[in-house]
Amino acid sequence: MPCTCGNWRRWIRPLVATIYVVGLLVALPLCVWELQKLEVGIQTKAWFIAGIFLLMTIPISLWGILQHLVHYTQPELQKPIIRILWMVPIYSLDSWIALKYPKIAIYVDTCRECYEAYVIYNFMVFLSNYLTNQYPNLVLIIEAKDQQKHLPPLCCCPPWAMGEALLFRCKLGVLQYTVVRPFTTIIALICELVGVYDEGNFSFKNAWTYLVIFNNISQLFAMYCLVLFYKVLREELNPIKPVGKFLCVKMVVFVSFWQAVLIALLVKVGVISEHNTWEWNSVEEVATGLQDFIICVEMFFAAIAHHYSFSYKPYVQEAEEGSCFDSFLAMWDISDIRADVSEQVRNVGRTVFGQPRKMFFGEDHEQNEHTSLLSSSTQDPISASSSIPSSPVGHYQGFGHTVTPTMPTEPTSDGFYNSLEERQNSDIPTEKIVD
Repeated sequence: MPCTCGNWRRWIRPLVATIYVVGLLVALPLCVWELQKLEVGIQTKAWFIAGIFLLMTIPISLWGILQHLVHYTQPELQKPIIRILWMVPIYSLDSWIALKYPKIAIYVDTCRECYEAYVIYNFMVFLSNYLTNQYPNLVLIIEAKDQQKHLPPLCCCPPWAMGEALLFRCKLGVLQYTVVRPFTTIIALICELVGVYDEGNFSFKNAWTYLVIFNNISQLFAMYCLVLFYKVLREELNPIKPVGKFLCVKMVVFVSFWQAVLIALLVKVGVISEHNTWEWNSVEEVATGLQDFIICVEMFFAAIAHHYSFSYKPYVQEAEEGSCFDSFLAMWDISDIRADVSEQVRNVGRTVFGQPRKMFFGEDHEQNEHTSLLSSSTQDPISASSSIPSSPVGHYQGFGHTVTPTMPTEPTSDGFYNSLEERQNSDIPTEKIVD
């Protein structure tokens, strides 16, 4: 029997708080014992301080995730938000482990680097799902707008046609980073195993320099597409206050990347040198350890910013139903990204072989939380309104609003019907029954 809002919402929060307190009481003595057992040096002190920030960061992030699961009333929006909120604890825990064990840093950092691409993708999904449900005829709205020119440094390029072409290219620009980043990370692992990676050393004789340049170009283009997408649809996106959310995502991804580049430059010019590596074995491990320590500290402030920018409060409903286990399992479902990547590969194949590209924004197909990002932006208004995904308490009606499916179909005082479905039903002629 599923646990409904009548019981599990009362005990889940105290349970999480208890687990955190017990974990804190166990972890802190272990850290102190580790310090007393070893001869404490700079690396150990940095690891201990980073652990304190880790213990302050994780509960803030987990509390926000838990609140979204408790009030999981709009899966189309909250599912990508939960994925974004996981970025902070993943970054923090990954950096703390790499700080303690520098030899395996290249391997644990793989998770962090892949997840940052996943976060950018999910932010685009969040914006797209909101617009899809609020504006079923989004393509027509964009076509009616003035032509948007490219932003610097691409201002000399021909502008993308307003409408379906702009939407598709912006989303494809974000999705390419989702594919590129894991691919280059796998290449980095292979290069590390064969001894040609040489992380942190700017030299055209190693693989790290080329991968940094390639990843940077891909990442910048993905962010550029997000900015262009927002600039075109700023008025429509204003109700969800996307600027703060975008800055949270952008700052974490960009700061961590350029931080690593800056530290590598300090190594190159000799500010960080072999003369003082403390307990690390090489200057490269010093650079990696410094990056991991700074990330652990930064993630504490990032957790606070994410807590307020991706708040659960707009999704709280008076009458909430649903199973806590269903909410938890939905968090791990990745069928949407699998569909998006497959669709992207097929579209590139059509382009290469000269086949006509599939029309992603004019088809009548069902929209739900599993729908592909490339195929979910715009539909015919009538078909879109009839395929709006359902939330635990009723049909999705936009940001922060749900209505039960048993609402009366009466016109308002102004003579207008409450929904398109009611208007369609009212147009159906009724037959008189003849005795």
